[in-house]
Amino acid sequence: MSEFHSCPGSRMLAFEKNADASAGEIAGTIQSQLAQWPVQLHLISPTAPYYQDSDVLLTADCVAYALGDFHREFLKDHTLAIACPKLDSNQDIYAQKITSWVDDAGINSLHVLIMQVPCCGGLLNLTRNAVENAQRKIPINYTVVGIQGDILEQNCI
Repeated sequence: MSEFHSCPGSRMLAFEKNADASAGEIAGTIQSQLAQWPVQLHLISPTAPYYQDSDVLLTADCVAYALGDFHREFLKDHTLAIACPKLDSNQDIYAQKITSWVDDAGINSLHVLIMQVPCCGGLLNLTRNAVENAQRKIPINYTVVGIQGDILEQNCI
């Protein structure tokens, strides 16, 4: 039977379990750092009170599943929006919302988290263009996450 491949990011992979994978876990329940709802970029209002003067984390949908410590390392002290640059439609609305974060909500910072797969780069490109179209100028920090949860690149544009 042949394996179906539509793009490199959709290739099937199975990961070996690391025997020490739970060695770094903390006993007990870990508190969620999610500070608002909704989180899907199509559903959010860019001028909602929790975005005013905030530090925004815009992340590709898959990132939180790949990063074992997503809440503590990235989500803490940020407002959140999630999007999928491959599957979501009407992405021109995303650009408008990102520009509105910068100009209307006056966000302090924007951090974009994407996966290493080629289609995820679209979210970073869309964000870059939206911020360039804003009247205010803010830097974009970004992190590229490997499909096994490792940090491959961190930078600012």
